[in-house]
Amino acid sequence: MDARLPAHLEVSGLIRAVQAAGGFATVLSKGERDAGTILIVTLERGGPARLYERMPHLDDTRSFELTREQDLENPHAFDEYVHRRGEQDPDCWIVELDVAHPERFAALQHK
Repeated sequence: MDARLPAHLEVSGLIRAVQAAGGFATVLSKGERDAGTILIVTLERGGPARLYERMPHLDDTRSFELTREQDLENPHAFDEYVHRRGEQDPDCWIVELDVAHPERFAALQHK
């Protein structure tokens, strides 16, 4: 039995946690309410954006992994990749976090 939290609740909790930490979070693209995939785009003080995607593992866990980092010499390539990723999976949620140490929020979102 899959005890996975519905995507809209997970996204809502993520946004509230970031706001409670003094950051800003927004939904760039809304996905399927219950079972949509969640992608997390992180920003931190003018540094490169990073994309975290949930990946399944052999032990049946699913954790967020860093899959893409913005090249500051060609920042549009990152944005284009995220846009394409959203088009490939219309059920996908894309959430942007602008907060100090944003990777900690991706680490909170597991299983």
